[in-house]
Amino acid sequence: MKAFRFIHAADLHLDSPFKGLSGLPSAIREPLRESTFDALTRLVELAISERVDFVLVAGDVYDAADRSLRAQLRFQRAVETLAERGIPVYAVHGNHDPDDGRKAALRWPDSVRFFSSAEAECFAVTDALRGDLACVHGWSYPSASVTDNPLSRYGSPRPGLFNIGLLHANADGDPDHDNYAPCSVRELVRSGMDYWALGHIHTRRVLNDSPPVVYPGNIQGRSVRETGAKGCYIVDVADSGSISLGFRPVDAVRWFAVDVSIEGMTGEQELRDRLEERMRDCEAEAEGRPSIVRFRLQGRGPLHRTLSRPGPVRELTEEFRELQRRRAEAEEGAPFVWIESVNVRTAPEFDLRLAASRNGFLGDLLQLSDRLAANGAELQSFCEQSLAPLLSHPKAGALLAGMLGEERAEWLKAAEQLALGLVAEEEGWDE
Repeated sequence: MKAFRFIHAADLHLDSPFKGLSGLPSAIREPLRESTFDALTRLVELAISERVDFVLVAGDVYDAADRSLRAQLRFQRAVETLAERGIPVYAVHGNHDPDDGRKAALRWPDSVRFFSSAEAECFAVTDALRGDLACVHGWSYPSASVTDNPLSRYGSPRPGLFNIGLLHANADGDPDHDNYAPCSVRELVRSGMDYWALGHIHTRRVLNDSPPVVYPGNIQGRSVRETGAKGCYIVDVADSGSISLGFRPVDAVRWFAVDVSIEGMTGEQELRDRLEERMRDCEAEAEGRPSIVRFRLQGRGPLHRTLSRPGPVRELTEEFRELQRRRAEAEEGAPFVWIESVNVRTAPEFDLRLAASRNGFLGDLLQLSDRLAANGAELQSFCEQSLAPLLSHPKAGALLAGMLGEERAEWLKAAEQLALGLVAEEEGWDE
């Protein structure tokens, strides 16, 4: 076996719309709008600087089935740059960019291989001097919803070569992602492939070590649900067949969700200082990138009474945003830290459980909240019943329905704290 190196990337989601950008200042909006393309550029630069032999893209190259022309042209430019350096690209399409989606009539380099959606194909990776290095087996989604196990489509590994399976799938049924192309890690391991290059799950994970079954995650976070470094794996295969993986970040903008406790705080200045300190931490961790942060204020303390009013939090947020806007406008590419939102989950400075033992309403409220938090199905039903008037609205309902699965636990906690705080103030327990 010959030694070689490749990049395993997935879920580029080129030209992702980034909902809610319309109200942002242009100096903040444009880096976000361009971030998926900038991450692609960094991926290409990494492939060249690391002298990889080929690049794998495990699905969702584009963000939508009716992919934008801009996204297709940017990807064309990227693979042309790699082709000029002799680096081939092997890509499958996933649920976001299935084969039946709208495609522009573009000319692609011969070194770029898009796998068929009919049956899995196998392409040999060949080096002019070293001969065949590996075989890449892949299959693209014919349509957006693929609910059957795709492994029967894949052929047997080619003897004498390193075999890679390229697949966009939900291995072992991750409940936080749509269960497309369901399969098990056990099935993947038993297939005989030497490496499974997976896509679809946006968090990087190594599901099995030998052979490696790997999700690299997406290359660019697109919301506060996709925090931390995003990028790809560089995979080195030795002539002995041993495999080593190294993660490389390529994201252009980094997302953070940061918890801040108000315990011990007595005034607004302490809160401002703490948030500013956490913003500096985000800037350092982003390593020169712009970053977006959601703060979640938690804990109990006398500052809760101030934070229970919308004015102080909104005004403090606006002040920080104005400073970051000026910074971004004064220096193009400056590593700003933009506050996406500040969620208040604080509580009054008293023992709620003790208070509940003295008040039947509070006790019932806490019991209901605890039961809903422990039962996802019951919480979902409770939210649907409580929000029925909004869900029936033609526009608000569609937006709200998409958020129910993501935000309901936070909404429950916020509702609990708000209700308990109001009862506490009414009874005078927080004085």
